[in-house]
Amino acid sequence: METEHEIHVGDAAEMTALPDDSVDLVVTSPPYPMIEMWDDLFASLDPEIAERLDRGDGDAAFEAMHSLLDSVWREVARVLTPGGVAAVNVGDATRKVDGSFQLFPNHCRVTRSLRDHGLRPLPDILWRKPSNRLTKFMGSGMVPPNAYAALEHEYVLLFRNGDLRELEPGLDRRYEAAYFWEERNDWFSDLWTDVRGIEQELDHGELRERSAAFPFELPYRLVNMYSVYGDTVLDPFWGTGTTSLAAMVAGRNSVGYELEPEFAGVFDERAADAPDLSRTRARERLDAHRAFVRDHEGELGYEATHYDFPVKTDQERDIRFYQVTELDQQAVDHAGKRFVAAHEPFVE
Repeated sequence: METEHEIHVGDAAEMTALPDDSVDLVVTSPPYPMIEMWDDLFASLDPEIAERLDRGDGDAAFEAMHSLLDSVWREVARVLTPGGVAAVNVGDATRKVDGSFQLFPNHCRVTRSLRDHGLRPLPDILWRKPSNRLTKFMGSGMVPPNAYAALEHEYVLLFRNGDLRELEPGLDRRYEAAYFWEERNDWFSDLWTDVRGIEQELDHGELRERSAAFPFELPYRLVNMYSVYGDTVLDPFWGTGTTSLAAMVAGRNSVGYELEPEFAGVFDERAADAPDLSRTRARERLDAHRAFVRDHEGELGYEATHYDFPVKTDQERDIRFYQVTELDQQAVDHAGKRFVAAHEPFVE
């Protein structure tokens, strides 16, 4: 099996390289409106945003920032295949503007936009992202009533393009991409407490200040939940390429759009880790299932086809993990780059 991973340096508001209905899954995390680290980016795209912030008009700045994201959501709806899923990781913002503190509900505004562009919302997921602040609340200290809670969660907003996606019956790449019964029970909960935020590890000067990468586990889990082997995963806010890395490890194709050309260079280092990471993740998932088997001896009624253990359901029998064995970077005829990954079944 081979997968391709293409990175476009450009604005995802115009993803002209992607035909209509060409992407099976979108996994992304946009810059969050009204989070100060993103002010300069939004202002560079619309100078009036800086003026609105300067004059203390937070509501107008919030709406103007989201208007810029709206053009990307329109493109997402265009390229997403019928039945395809869009997963958007976003956090709300808290901020004092013109002397008044308030919450800016980014998840509500993104949901409204994607609904307006024709996507159907599904139940969302909350994942806990503990605050690094020593004080977990602000306002009036130890006495009521003016304190407020610290935000320690983000949303994975989920949307489907129309009805359920149709795949041909008995498709090998679908059944080999099955997840374990116990993984299903954890992953499809609407509250994830086992995914943690990460410290930025970029050693590239100011790039670290312009990156807000989400943890690898988040896109890796979503890719396995909502796509099959050989599908194409899009991240229109590509950043340091965590979604592409997750897709590569999981045996899917990927496409990313990123405004900052410097980030594409960072991915060379991350992609080089894909062979080891793919083996590590396969081994971890197999080991976790074997531990589940030991705890449920005699309760599992089916034998796996490719591994020496039982599984809970018939749909899990053909489950198969793949590892990245080779990685080749190829020249492209536009601003960006392409990687081709070779995959083979993981053998313990």
